[in-house]
Amino acid sequence: MTKVKTTKVIIPASPQEVYDAYVDTKKRSEFTGHKATGGKPAVGGKYTGIDEHISGKYLELENGKRIVSEWKSIDYDYGPSKLELCFNKVPEGTELVIVLSDVPEDQIDEAADAWKEYWWNPLKKYFSEQTKT
Repeated sequence: MTKVKTTKVIIPASPQEVYDAYVDTKKRSEFTGHKATGGKPAVGGKYTGIDEHISGKYLELENGKRIVSEWKSIDYDYGPSKLELCFNKVPEGTELVIVLSDVPEDQIDEAADAWKEYWWNPLKKYFSEQTKT
């Protein structure tokens, strides 16, 4: 049985800046501190992150607004799973809505925590440090 988990994080940057940081491999490497690969973002395009622990393929892209991708981790024995990101403008910057789906029910919290630790917290820190300079 699979489960869906939705979380939200506020990032102190515009939706377009947050979107670009996620799809741009150089920026993704900078904010995670780990190697990321992939070509120009396009539906069907493939990417990796966290030193190739995560691999994925873009299923839907709405520039600056929404990304849907499938992903798989070498650390888990399931997948691919889905990741949907929605970039909503709020006074503080961007409300990033993260929807993980097709993850086994007994592993959904662990997967959500890993995304938070390796992706969303570093992304928030990356933009927080940029606003200080």
